[in-house]
Amino acid sequence: MESEERPAKMRKLEHANEIEEQSPADIHPGEEIIGPFPIEVKEENEAPKLSKNQLKKKRRLENWEAGREDRKVKRKEKIQEKKERRREEYAEKRAAGEEVVYVPRPSRKTDGLGSQVPITVIFDCDFDDLMFDNELKSLGLQLTRCYSDNRKAPYRMHVGISSFGGKLKERYDGILAKQYTNWKGVHFCEEDFVAVSEMAKEWMKGEKGGTIAGALQQSSEDATEGEVIYLSAESDVTLERLEANSTYIIGGLVDKNRHKGICHKRAMERGIKTAKLPIGEFLQMKSRQVLTTNHVMEIMLRWLEFDDWGKAFMAVLPKRKGGVLKGEAEDAEDAENTEATAEATAEAIEEQAEA
Repeated sequence: MESEERPAKMRKLEHANEIEEQSPADIHPGEEIIGPFPIEVKEENEAPKLSKNQLKKKRRLENWEAGREDRKVKRKEKIQEKKERRREEYAEKRAAGEEVVYVPRPSRKTDGLGSQVPITVIFDCDFDDLMFDNELKSLGLQLTRCYSDNRKAPYRMHVGISSFGGKLKERYDGILAKQYTNWKGVHFCEEDFVAVSEMAKEWMKGEKGGTIAGALQQSSEDATEGEVIYLSAESDVTLERLEANSTYIIGGLVDKNRHKGICHKRAMERGIKTAKLPIGEFLQMKSRQVLTTNHVMEIMLRWLEFDDWGKAFMAVLPKRKGGVLKGEAEDAEDAENTEATAEATAEAIEEQAEA
C-alpha cells in the first residue's frame, strides 16, 4: 500500500492592505524586512508633557488666580475690623479721660511721613540664574518688605533696584499684578548696579535729594561727594558709619549660602569698594553672620534713628539668631564664673566639715 504523503501546511495569507508592521528592534540579521515602519506623527499644536512637579505648580498657580477676588474681599474685611478696633480703643481712652494720640498713616500718593536723607540703597538683582523658584519668591517678598520699612521709617533713603528683569520681573508683572508700579520713591532699572549708582548721584541732589538728619548730623566729615560701597560679609573693611551722599549696594540673592562670596567677587571685578556691617564688633552670634536683604535694610534705617549699631542690631535681628550685645555677654559670663566658683567653694567647705 502506497503511503500517503502528509499535505504541506499552507502559509496563511494576509490581505494586501494588512501588512504586519515591524520595529527596528524586532529585526535580526538575515531576516527579511517587512515594512513600512510605523511613524509617530505629532500634531503641531500638541502641548509638551509636564512633569508631576510642573503640574503641581501649574495647579497652585491656577488656584491662586482663582482665589484672587476672595483674598481681596478678606483683606477689606480685615482692614474694616482693624478700624473698628481702633475706634473702640479711642472711645475707651476718651471715656477714661486719657489723651488720644492719632498716628497719621502715610498717604499712598507720597513717599512716606519720614524725612528724606541723601543716602541711596541699591539692590543688585542680577542673580536670577543662581536661585530656585522658591528662593526667587522669597527675594520678591524681601524687597516688598524693604519698601514698606523704608516708607514707614523716620528717616527714609532713596531706593534703586538694578538689573530688574528676567524671572523677578515676570513674577512682579504676573502673580503680583504689577503692584510695584505704585511704589513711591523706588527706581526700577534694567541697568546693572554700577550704572544705577551713577544715576543715584542725581537722585540725591536738589530739594528732593534729602536733608542731613538723624544720625547723619553727628558725622564728623562733610561728605560732599560720598562713596559707592557694596555691602558684603566677606569684606575686610568694617563699616563704621553711613555717610551722606553715599550709595550702598545690597546683593539681591537668596541662596542659603551656596554661592558664598559671589557678591564680594562681583564688586571687586567692577572696581567697587566693599564693606561689612560691624556685627562682630557689637554682637556675639550663635549662627552665621549672613543676613537677609530686608534685615540689612532695616538695620541701616534703625542706625539712622538710633546712631548706635548695637541698638539697631538688637531691634532687628530675630531671636533665633542668638545675638547678644558683647558687653552683656561678658557680664553674663562673669556672673556664671562667679556662681561656679562660689558653688565649688561651698562644696569644698562641706567636704572639710564632714572630714
